[in-house]
Amino acid sequence: MNIILRELKANRKALIIWSVCMLLGVASGMAKYTAYSAGGQSAEIFQKMPFSLKALLGMGSFDVTLMSGYFAMLFLYIEIAAAIHAVLLGANIIAKEERDKTTEFLICKPVSRTAIISSKLLAAFINILIVNVVTLVSSIVLTAVYNKGADISGEIGMFILSLLIVQLIFLSLGAMLAALLWNPKASGSLAAGIMMAAFVISKVTDLTSLNFLNLLSPFKYFNYNDIVEGKGLNFGIVILSLLLSAGFFGLTYFFYRKRDLNV
Repeated sequence: MNIILRELKANRKALIIWSVCMLLGVASGMAKYTAYSAGGQSAEIFQKMPFSLKALLGMGSFDVTLMSGYFAMLFLYIEIAAAIHAVLLGANIIAKEERDKTTEFLICKPVSRTAIISSKLLAAFINILIVNVVTLVSSIVLTAVYNKGADISGEIGMFILSLLIVQLIFLSLGAMLAALLWNPKASGSLAAGIMMAAFVISKVTDLTSLNFLNLLSPFKYFNYNDIVEGKGLNFGIVILSLLLSAGFFGLTYFFYRKRDLNV
């Protein structure tokens, strides 16, 4: 418990900053909704955009004049921000003891490496869960302010649930890389690089027929058209995504127990 509280305290400032950023991101996105929903010349320009440009901007085939379609487009940017936070948090919470030369503080305590890593991962999970809840609440409240059509709180809930799963995947990936790599400073950069590569792959598959590459990108694991249409999440994909996260977490324990820690 002491390690969990120590990690929560150490990440408190970053958590506040990220939570505020997610809130402001949703707020700024919602403030732009009127330009899409008002119709007229602005809406006509959006409709005439080529599909490739719409795909790059996250519009896809969504009707952004409706709040459901607009939130699906905005969600892309919410998801990227949350993924960056999760992957960097996963890497840093494991690697920071060696990076900051405080490893001796932990290994001198009468706790096992398994207990140490469990405490760190639990603290990291609490952090991403708080960011997720802030995103959920701000999304529901702010869409209600700007939405003039049907309530989409249920769809938003499904979007944010998929976001939590994506956060878990990148959190576990960052933690695994930090436990695997000998250079603690490299884990965050590599984890962020892999996350950005996954995002690029998601854009490539939007523009091409190389759909098999979607397996390499958690950003494409869930069909957001289905969420907009009220079909929810694919249960099989949810289970496979959670198994992937569990696999990364399992490797985190394996590599961390095997490594020689720099004190």
